Amino acid sequence: MVKAVVLGAAGGIGQPLSLLLKTNPLVTELSLYDIVNTPGVAADLSHISTPAKVVGYLPPDDGLKKALTGADIVVIPAGVPRKPGKSILNAQVINAGIVRDLATGIATAAPKAFVLVISNPVNSTVPIVAEVFKKHGVFDPKKIFGVTTLDVVRASTFVSEILGDLSLAPKVVVPVVGGHSGIVPLLSQSSHPLPSGFAQESLDKLTNRIQFGGDEVVKAKDGAGSATLSMAYAGVEFANKIIRAVKGEKGIIAPTFVNLAADKEGGEALKKELGTDLDYFSAPVELGPEGVVSIKALGKITDFEAGLVKAAIPELQTNIEKGVTFVGASKL
Repeated sequence: MVKAVVLGAAGGIGQPLSLLLKTNPLVTELSLYDIVNTPGVAADLSHISTPAKVVGYLPPDDGLKKALTGADIVVIPAGVPRKPGKSILNAQVINAGIVRDLATGIATAAPKAFVLVISNPVNSTVPIVAEVFKKHGVFDPKKIFGVTTLDVVRASTFVSEILGDLSLAPKVVVPVVGGHSGIVPLLSQSSHPLPSGFAQESLDKLTNRIQFGGDEVVKAKDGAGSATLSMAYAGVEFANKIIRAVKGEKGIIAPTFVNLAADKEGGEALKKELGTDLDYFSAPVELGPEGVVSIKALGKITDFEAGLVKAAIPELQTNIEKGVTFVGASKL
């Protein structure tokens, strides 16, 4: 029995994400919450012939509490999308408030649930959730995750394109570390190596495309949205890994943005590699029934990749601090 909850279920990411979760036979209950339209989305999805019972909730009558009660996994795609010409951080203030309020609901109604944060900027919204949970005395670093899977999905797709065989895309595994801004694809560790003699200029372009894939979509949609469908796919990819791990499957490893206290030993080793005392970082994480089992080291990386990691750290630190101080200044 798995109850999955989507907070922000009527939005551009929320609807396709809810659809994909409905197709997972391990999900027995799917609870949808948003400020508008969730009863309609739920009615539509409820006709699909898969096991999950679907119910939609709105804010009145304790809707958030009802949606969350008994939750095993909560996915948060709620918030405003990026606009053309705007960075992820432009959405920060609005999304910070939304995530803080939803986190308060989770901390009181479903404090033991796994929380998967999609709302941007992930490098700030994950610390917001953590700080809210701390204020309520229910913080467990092993159960709060920033979803950085879209960067991993993009890397797999773009590498398979370069190899000239898109059928490889589901099999290509490229660790992507850092955060959802401050993205560092470790292409030297790709399960399917890039062609021999792959030029540095080409590597620069590929790295840049993975890092700024969202801009490609925003531009192509020409003001009509951001990367909603691929983000929904990536969010469910990660959610499904969590569900499989909870069900007892071993050896599931995925990059995700976590509090490094989730694995004290692994976290400290990673900090030594980074040469910085960060509280959060996106690294390959082994998942298990309790959430984070272990945080993996970066391992052997190239000088080029090490330079990218070093360059990403100052912005990561700033974003993390913004999330922490936002909650500190809030009256919960």
